[in-house]
Amino acid sequence: MSVNTKREHKPQKNLKKASVDSSIIRRHSEISEDLQNSNLPPLLKKIYANRGVTQLKQVSYNLSDLTDYSLLKGIGIASDIVSQAIIEQQRILVVGDFDADGATSCAVMLRSLKAFGLDNVDYLVPNRFDFGYGLSPEIVDVAADVADSLRPDLIVTVDNGISSITGVQRAAELGIPVVVTDHHLAGRELPAAAAIVNPNQPGCDFPEKTIAGVGVAFYLMLAVRAKLRELNWFDKDRLEPNMARFLDLVALGTVADVVPLDANNRILVEAGLQRIRRNKGCVGINALLTIAGKSIERCSSQDFGFIIGPRLNAAGRLDDMSIGIECLLSDDYTEALQYATTLNQMNIQRRQIEGEMLEQALGLLDDQVALLGECENMPNAMALYDETWHQGVVGLLASRIKEKFHRPVIAFADAGNEEIKGSGRSIQGLHIRDVLDAISTKHTGLIDKFGGHAMAAGLTMKKADFEQFKQAFDEQVSLVLRPEDLTNINETDGSMDAVQLTMETSEQLKYASPWGQLFPEPAFDDVFKVLNWRIVGEKHLKLELVKPETGECYAAIAFNKTDVDLPAESDSIHIVYRLDVNEFRGKRNLQLIVQHIESV
Repeated sequence: MSVNTKREHKPQKNLKKASVDSSIIRRHSEISEDLQNSNLPPLLKKIYANRGVTQLKQVSYNLSDLTDYSLLKGIGIASDIVSQAIIEQQRILVVGDFDADGATSCAVMLRSLKAFGLDNVDYLVPNRFDFGYGLSPEIVDVAADVADSLRPDLIVTVDNGISSITGVQRAAELGIPVVVTDHHLAGRELPAAAAIVNPNQPGCDFPEKTIAGVGVAFYLMLAVRAKLRELNWFDKDRLEPNMARFLDLVALGTVADVVPLDANNRILVEAGLQRIRRNKGCVGINALLTIAGKSIERCSSQDFGFIIGPRLNAAGRLDDMSIGIECLLSDDYTEALQYATTLNQMNIQRRQIEGEMLEQALGLLDDQVALLGECENMPNAMALYDETWHQGVVGLLASRIKEKFHRPVIAFADAGNEEIKGSGRSIQGLHIRDVLDAISTKHTGLIDKFGGHAMAAGLTMKKADFEQFKQAFDEQVSLVLRPEDLTNINETDGSMDAVQLTMETSEQLKYASPWGQLFPEPAFDDVFKVLNWRIVGEKHLKLELVKPETGECYAAIAFNKTDVDLPAESDSIHIVYRLDVNEFRGKRNLQLIVQHIESV
């Protein structure tokens, strides 16, 4: 590797005027007596304590500690309806959503219903470009406009339905009852469904409000199995299924939907990961891991979030999520691998589109910042629109812009009929769906429809109203956020001794827990000297770092950062990093994943 001392690369768009304030804060929590007296390694005791763990039970992940499904409001009625449909061999249609949570929810529901002995079950996922989100009246008409032998007797929604007022009404007009399973926030009006199972509906006592849609679907299937057992449905010819066999799908959907990993969600995720590592997962997940070059035996929650999830989501973003669902439903590895190959190709295409859109978006922001002048006048919220952007990728674009500028972002694309659809991502401290609700109340008619939760939301509005919305969005966010909320805080677990910077420590941390949203993977901060650096893949910074105290050298990589992120005058940098094991040509070496760089 050659030493680079001059910056001769093509300048990168980095909006120096619009840089955000950043700070590194070390977590420090007192280790409880229970953790202190355990046999856990000292580093893990500290890391767990920093994430609010006070009892060893919180990181034991026993399925017996799952929250009781009976606490979900409406689950008794829903399980009665579904159980009766199974016994009578009615035709059930599962209506899903076009993301990884929706795909895994569909797969859990179909696999469970078939395992219970239902022969007549199918699924339908709205094409996002033709029908939009959820159980719309148009989708109900599609479901009903088939031969009598295929017309559903019951519709069950997964990962959607709580806002499908008119869709449920249309189903009722056609004589088709609807059971809603969802986890999104309820609006002021609930659909008149036969039953609603959603922890976020009014009056629900289920304490884990952050469960994913796939978790809700799984809980309903637990209740249905219990009901069928009570009715003596299972016998020697119709065996009662072990529901744990579906937990690989529950784990994938939970992590991929980026819901907070509270204790209950971590139990679900860890149980699913254990099944996959023991090669007991569905062949579709195995195929997706294989096509991405990942080990089945070493599968981690990070693989769900960064490897499998994006490949599944690519189908719903660019084409038809049924490709992803069929991959998860297949029991034939050769067939599943064909689906996984298609999904991988879609993901490559998605990344290309996203990269082009990101470059355009940064250009738009360059112009905006130039008009605004000083960085302190940078808007507190960003709404962006370009008529060439792909409707299926604007959510990813919003996420990338949010990460760069630490501002809530909504990116819009054309939806036809002079309408635009936006997908938003938020930062800690701002509930973006509540912001949209407030804007809708203050500016009647400005937003046609919206939905979502704290960190992500979507909306539809008239193209002509974009500039008004852009101003209203910034104004409403400014009322809610404090100035300190706009500072990009990099929380770490402190400094690492050189003796701890090993592959063994990296492996220990990787499998110590399912890491994810609000239960973050361990990160550390230290000062290093930069020995060498180079750009790889045109947009990633490859570094060779030296720990000054010991002289030890470490390989490091900073994704989506380039030489412009390095301090101009100093050869020492203060970084926030995670430990990883890089595998290349059969060799495994420790690698630091750099999340943040500051000058010293």
